[in-house]
Amino acid sequence: MDHLQELARLLDDAARQATAVEQIDPEGKLSLEQAYAIQAESLALRGARGERRVGVKMGFTSRAKMAQMGLSDVIWGRLTDAMRVEEGGTVDAARYVHARAEPELAFVLGRPLPGDASAAEALAAVEAVAPAIEIIDSRYRDFRFTLTDVIADNASSSGFVIGPWSDPRGDFGNLGLALCIDGRPVQVGSTAAILGHPIRSLVAAARLAAAAGEPLQAGAIVMAGGATSAEWIKPGQYVSIEMERLGSAGFSVRE
Repeated sequence: MDHLQELARLLDDAARQATAVEQIDPEGKLSLEQAYAIQAESLALRGARGERRVGVKMGFTSRAKMAQMGLSDVIWGRLTDAMRVEEGGTVDAARYVHARAEPELAFVLGRPLPGDASAAEALAAVEAVAPAIEIIDSRYRDFRFTLTDVIADNASSSGFVIGPWSDPRGDFGNLGLALCIDGRPVQVGSTAAILGHPIRSLVAAARLAAAAGEPLQAGAIVMAGGATSAEWIKPGQYVSIEMERLGSAGFSVRE
């Protein structure tokens, strides 16, 4: 087993056991390509256990966050069926190390989307859009990590909840939204915070997935990225998103 495979297994074990591990690249010596190779290998281990790929998630879709991290592009991770939480369902806090929630917009594709798709082509491929929440979780001790640490750790993606699907032909470029804890808004924002318009995130998702040899297919779910800062979540809470025109989604957190 080579070094990258060893690191993939370490992160896979950390995610399965909800156990914090030391950073794998504290000095940032890994390349982005190596970090994504670790991510892909880690997801292959999940696939070998029967998990099925259902889509992708986008990260660092805030221009300010991208600049803060010194990035010129977004990052991405993979979604599996085991990561999906039923809308209105319950998650166990013990499944996570540093659980947080981000309000997002989700896409589902009605047909394949090539890597060189334009914004108009991407929109035409969308079957529906929905309010969604991503549960993100870093497996690194003391919540310390580099960019390559994050990418290798599946871009921190751990779970997702999707609300009712709606017709994508309505304008979703600047919808007001709130992330709520027990019915109280704790983050307020707009879908416009996602690269200026969420469709740009979908275009980027198509490009990056195709470059990795995993082009987006019909039925794929794409989580467009956080529309606000992430919020820490705790046992006993009900976490929800309320999105203008598209409705709501949520989940409970138990011990």
